[in-house]
Amino acid sequence: MKEIVINPITRIEGHAKVTITLNEDLSVKEARFHVTDFRGFEKFSEGRPFYEMPSITSRSCGICPVSHLLASAKACDEIVAVNVPRTAMLLRRLIHMGQMIQSHALNFFHLSAPDFLLGMDADPAIRNVFGLIEKQPDLARQGIRLRKFGQEIIENVAGKKIHPSEWIVPGGARWPLTKERADYLKSNLPEALTTTQQTITMFKGWFSDCAEEMETYGDFPSYYIGLVTADGGLEMYDGKIRVVDSDGNIVADQLNPGKYYDYIGEAVEPYSYMKFPYYKPLGYPGGMYRVGPLARLNIISHCGTPLADQELKEFKKLGKNGIVQSTFHYHYARLIETLFCIEKTKDLLEDPEILSERVYRRVYVNNSEGVGVAEAPRGTLIHHYKVDDQGMITKVNMVIATEHNNLAYNKAVTQVAQKYVKAETLSEAMLNRVESVIRSFDPCLSCATHAVGQMPLDVELLDSHGKLLDRKIR
Repeated sequence: MKEIVINPITRIEGHAKVTITLNEDLSVKEARFHVTDFRGFEKFSEGRPFYEMPSITSRSCGICPVSHLLASAKACDEIVAVNVPRTAMLLRRLIHMGQMIQSHALNFFHLSAPDFLLGMDADPAIRNVFGLIEKQPDLARQGIRLRKFGQEIIENVAGKKIHPSEWIVPGGARWPLTKERADYLKSNLPEALTTTQQTITMFKGWFSDCAEEMETYGDFPSYYIGLVTADGGLEMYDGKIRVVDSDGNIVADQLNPGKYYDYIGEAVEPYSYMKFPYYKPLGYPGGMYRVGPLARLNIISHCGTPLADQELKEFKKLGKNGIVQSTFHYHYARLIETLFCIEKTKDLLEDPEILSERVYRRVYVNNSEGVGVAEAPRGTLIHHYKVDDQGMITKVNMVIATEHNNLAYNKAVTQVAQKYVKAETLSEAMLNRVESVIRSFDPCLSCATHAVGQMPLDVELLDSHGKLLDRKIR
């Protein structure tokens, strides 16, 4: 059996490779997405006091630390059995909007746009953000400034752009937002809104040139899972779980996120450090589902802000019964969510209670476990903690947003490889298309490598000349 290995996958967060297995006639049989690094936050968090968990778990990622802070803090809120003050909740939502904006801008402009603007077949030496800066300096500048705006929301609310863990605490937040900082953020909203609207228009203009990719980049039926409001709207901080099938039918609705283990199972495979979540009623691996921007827009009836709602109508026209299956359109969904987040940022900053100084409740251990769920940029994020009577962590389970899509990754890379990879005339451009479908999902693998059970281990001993002396595989 012959194999083609793409190692490493470029322009993603974390480390991974793809193995493409060939048939005897050199056609593609299947492809597998391997996550090759291991972090282990679930295990080494045991024995720590629960109130340290937001700070600890946010360190699993430098791209979406705020999402981990929020999910972790919400789990800790349950352990201490308090409802945080409304102003603290508003501020948590506000930094979450900043998290979404900066992360979505990073993926679209820095990681994915080089493929669209420079071409899938372009020389990899220039098919990157530096090539984009040279060819489209204004667009690159806009992307950098949009991401900067998202990071400044986080910084002005929570003190730091990355890992602002001193600010968020079980029971609320450590300090309020000042009027000066709120006014500064308001002054930057118009530019962020204009950039996002222009980018959406530009991206839709590429549809005719990307028709083949839209049809072949992970275009397959699956279930979709995410948080929604009580009336089925877009929700990123709180809400209940909705499950929708590929025909647009609501399979389950208003599920308790705290009971995620009743409907989400977790499997492991020997070829990856990333867990394989699945929808329990369908079993494994039949219970494949997708999360993240594409899934969130597929499961909702509305966004709840005027400009995003208008764009959502256009998005849903791309699919049957309002369900858009092509993984390529994660990019479009990501831009619509950015538009929504900018509108929500304006709404939050104009709330009269946003500047209140009541942001914290004194807390004590009242429950033995807590589950915190939020929508990270890449999908539904779950933190589940158990503690002893003294509040020391005894068990942690983290179902990372990226992990939910694991079965879909393998489905997508197989589909794209079967379409484009011709082993007898292999080219870098063919392999880049396999990488590109992974970038559509925007995986964050440093967050997601916490598989339980038997861990695959491959250790190679090389001499100073790179010669293999020994190899051990577990």
